[in-house]
Amino acid sequence: MAQPALRTDFADRLARRGDEVEDVRGLLLAHADPAAGPAEMAWLVAQAVAVACLGDDHLWQDLQLAHRGELGALLRHWFPSLVALNTGDMKWKKFFYRQLCQQAEILICKSPSCAVCSDHAQCFEAPEDDSTTTPLALATAAAATAGAHPH
Repeated sequence: MAQPALRTDFADRLARRGDEVEDVRGLLLAHADPAAGPAEMAWLVAQAVAVACLGDDHLWQDLQLAHRGELGALLRHWFPSLVALNTGDMKWKKFFYRQLCQQAEILICKSPSCAVCSDHAQCFEAPEDDSTTTPLALATAAAATAGAHPH
């Protein structure tokens, strides 16, 4: 499958960490809502999000979105069952990797509960207003940025 057009700083990371992209993309696609749009578009959105997870900033920043609320709207539209699992509003990159670790039965947290963990503030943040951009507009922008086809 073709890879999306990447910022130059992501190309080297993708070469070294492509297996992570596959894992995150697989996690997202396992929760894709068929009613959200064509499967090809779901793949493109999942690929763009997975590649952006390689960045150093917040995921919404690595996707070049205006704020975290736009990312939430995009994810709710395409992957609602996965979003529903993030009951504590964990930051998305941390949440995706935590889901992958739980699937692999790898326990990495130093506390039995997030509520008592000393790193709570690093993993969670207050929700923002998600009403500023429609999910369809976000998906279209993500697909245009990705510039790839899943075949």
